[in-house]
Amino acid sequence: MKQSHKPIIKHLPDFLDYLEIDKGLSNKTQENYSRYLNRFSNWLFEVEKSSLLPHQLTPELVWKYKVYLSRKTQSEKSGEPLKKSTQNYYLIALRALLSFFADRDITSLPSEKIKLAKQPKSNKIHFLQLEQIKDLVESPNTIDEIGLRDRSILEGLFSTGMRVSELASLDREPFNKAKEFLEIGIKGKGKKVRTVYFSTRALIWIKKYLNKRSDIDPSLFINYKPGAENADSRRLSVRSIENIVKKYSAIAGLPTMTTPHTLRHSYATDLLNNGVDLRSVQEFLGHSDISTTQIYTHVTNKKLKEIYKKHHGGKNI
Repeated sequence: MKQSHKPIIKHLPDFLDYLEIDKGLSNKTQENYSRYLNRFSNWLFEVEKSSLLPHQLTPELVWKYKVYLSRKTQSEKSGEPLKKSTQNYYLIALRALLSFFADRDITSLPSEKIKLAKQPKSNKIHFLQLEQIKDLVESPNTIDEIGLRDRSILEGLFSTGMRVSELASLDREPFNKAKEFLEIGIKGKGKKVRTVYFSTRALIWIKKYLNKRSDIDPSLFINYKPGAENADSRRLSVRSIENIVKKYSAIAGLPTMTTPHTLRHSYATDLLNNGVDLRSVQEFLGHSDISTTQIYTHVTNKKLKEIYKKHHGGKNI
């Protein structure tokens, strides 16, 4: 191992390049790591350790940083401390930086020395019943382009189970010739390619929306805020889609925790309720590991219970 004479904070640009080139992480993930490590950099300045070299980072300093995070508030207005899960995001980013040092043969603290904050385990997920889905997708007033766009977004999320970032990145071109059913390949989390399917109903609303548009922006879902037409791209942002779901959830009287991811959960739950096996749902969702899909035990456990009660021979003894 070699000792670097460059301070930790000077290594951050190289680390971000490493995430892009060697790890193949998305721009959004790189932005998150950058934001999390900026807090670590700011803390080093606060404690007058901005010139700290990789090999000088000790378990004691890491502990002080963890104490700092535990006492940090979400915002000055709320006064609420950072959630344990949020604290862990900062620590995970720091561990990734230490793994980068190890990969580059730079002497530093082993990444496994950074322990994450313990948090309560919960496999509980939020999903909507079909009646609630119906109330939600029918909430937009489809008299104009904005209403048609919003209805198309809600229908698209439930029809495909896509992540909100995946939906936001769609272009309109594949939909121009689609008729009753559409399957398209998308690049999801970790740049994993999978196929998603748009139902006839979702396509009907997307077609109605596209037929109303007179712009030439290639994005499927665009921004209609004043001045948006002068931007290089009118593509709707992830945050905007999240706000759209939140808006219509309130109109439909749904739980306040309803998000685009709730529709993804609802999509998976609906498939399982209709007899689709867990492995297929894993493929539909684009999960790399089946254990990620196993959060839907609220469905699989119920089905297993019903199968057991119906078929187990013990009841005939």
